[in-house]
Amino acid sequence: MTQEEALTILKAGRNVYLTGPAGSGKTYVLNSYIAYLKERGVYPAVTASTGIAATHLGGMTIHSWSGIGIKDALSNYDIEMLTQKEHLWDRYQKTNVLIIDEVSMIHPRMFDSLDRLARAMKADERPFGGMQVVLSGDFFQLPPVTRGGGIAYIDSSQAWRQMDIRVCYLEEQYRQDDMSLENILSEIRAGEISPKTEELFQEIVGVFKKSKRAPTRLYTHNADVDTENETQLAELPGEVVAYDMSTRGKANVVMSLCKSILAPETLKLKKKARVMFVKNNFEEGYVNGTLGTVIAFEQNTPVVETYSGKRIHVTRATWEVEDDGKIIAAAEQLPLRLAWAITVHKSQGMSLDAAEIDLSKSFVPGQGYVALSRLRSLEGLCLLGLNRTALMVDPYVLELNKWLLQESAKWSQVIKKFSPEDFTRMHEEFISECGGTNDVDEIAYNKKQKPDTVAKKIPSYEKTLPLVEEGKTLEEIAKARGVTVGTIISHLEKLKEHHPKVSLKQYKPTSAEFKAIKTAFKTSKEQTLSAIHKKLKGEYTYEQIRLARLCI
Repeated sequence: MTQEEALTILKAGRNVYLTGPAGSGKTYVLNSYIAYLKERGVYPAVTASTGIAATHLGGMTIHSWSGIGIKDALSNYDIEMLTQKEHLWDRYQKTNVLIIDEVSMIHPRMFDSLDRLARAMKADERPFGGMQVVLSGDFFQLPPVTRGGGIAYIDSSQAWRQMDIRVCYLEEQYRQDDMSLENILSEIRAGEISPKTEELFQEIVGVFKKSKRAPTRLYTHNADVDTENETQLAELPGEVVAYDMSTRGKANVVMSLCKSILAPETLKLKKKARVMFVKNNFEEGYVNGTLGTVIAFEQNTPVVETYSGKRIHVTRATWEVEDDGKIIAAAEQLPLRLAWAITVHKSQGMSLDAAEIDLSKSFVPGQGYVALSRLRSLEGLCLLGLNRTALMVDPYVLELNKWLLQESAKWSQVIKKFSPEDFTRMHEEFISECGGTNDVDEIAYNKKQKPDTVAKKIPSYEKTLPLVEEGKTLEEIAKARGVTVGTIISHLEKLKEHHPKVSLKQYKPTSAEFKAIKTAFKTSKEQTLSAIHKKLKGEYTYEQIRLARLCI
């Protein structure tokens, strides 16, 4: 499938699994879709399974965004407690599109918990409470890390099976420019390493290449990386110049942001230090993964000469976490880190010109594929070590990959049955359902704005207000808004909070129902919906209880 086909499906509001080999443009498609939504006043929740992947998209971890935290799974009690947190409730109510990157590292048990939590938060029993869910990742990369051991992927979750997901498998290559490397990666993905490739690896293991491009070393363990970088910096002559990170925003989000970005909180440099840029800045001439050497310090600003010969006066960059068009946390630091060595895990999402890769301690399937796929060319590879695990692929992933390719091919054919006018209508309808705008002038205006100055969308509950004031029934409002009655009740709850003078008496249950429910609230120690429902022995629905609560 092409990138354009994938975007066509995404814009129609369908649940999507976006996948493909490293370098096929998954991040590009996600960023394009995010920009498309924001230009129309729709603010997606941008998340990833790891902080590193999240920062590539300017988002936060799914653990932080969802409220699930460090838990592997949620009990019914956990979900009930989370629904009582107002800031989380608000977050879910205003989210219509949820993006999760690097989903290969999410355990199915956690994915099901996310689904159950979203349904509870949105008071909507559709998968993920009716949000569009965009998943992205590659099952050939690093698998979920679980406390109990074992490997399982999200496709085995109940949520995945219920999502009616469209698979968009990108097959074009934009990173590798060497057919030999592309062939090797294809062999790994097929689970069939050819004798020619095995012979090649045997020949190059331990053979150092002379090159003007000093390579980065990739290790599978953090301890090896830290030791390498600290040793190399200490061996350079001259004094250390240190740069401290500055931060602003919510403390807990700032802490998460600092842990996730590749720039260190304190960056220590010397002249001739080998460094890597850890952020994209096309205007300045570097991208995430560009390698170079510190050649001077001018007015306390490091000057880096990249391997292509470009000299860059490195200024501080900003990493931000955005939520609904507002910047809620930010960190400023030079977009550099020492680059004699880096872990395979942290190299995910990078493109490297040259690397010395030590796979002798590989301990999970996928590490070899991740490391090798960072390179643009086989010419830049020096293999320090290799064990049997390095190039292993989970047999389950091999079979899953075949199915994903078939599904993607199917959807490529399906979309050809629709005309451009059909898709224009679908795209505009989805934006309208999300409370966004299809007005050409507004879109053009939004394109010119910075993230924190783009005009905020009107909250969905505000659009329900005129219908309430007209005295329409819950069913009439739900039909007019194209949502469920449960969602409209959520809007009424928000209206009571933000517009206390608005009368909601027309939605009050019958006298007998209201009296019974009111008494249950007065005599119950717990004020949660589940506690009241239980106290009333299930005689009244959650919707009846919520409507009565509005009038108490």
